[in-house]
Amino acid sequence: MNLSVTKSGEIAIVEIPGDHLDAGNVKEFKREITQVLNDNKKVIFDFGQLRFVDSSGLGAILSSLRTLNAAGGDLKLAALSKGVRALFELVRMHRIFDIFNTVDEAVKAF
Repeated sequence: MNLSVTKSGEIAIVEIPGDHLDAGNVKEFKREITQVLNDNKKVIFDFGQLRFVDSSGLGAILSSLRTLNAAGGDLKLAALSKGVRALFELVRMHRIFDIFNTVDEAVKAF
């Protein structure tokens, strides 16, 4: 999957590559994101390229939030496409996550 991680101060910005996060690549995502979550307390997932998320992808994102919260950290989501945003609203996950239109807005929210 090759997650791209950049830093803005103490905030890790993780660009999710490809256009989908689903059962086909979620195990790889979980494996790669584990170290990022262990090394950082403040994380932003940049969904700028993502166009589709299924239930296993949602589960992996939720698991990432729980991991960070348990360590006293936080996760913010940025740049969701209309389809992905609609899914988050449909399953009411927009009430659980802080969602921002841009990565810059998410960075400023920390």
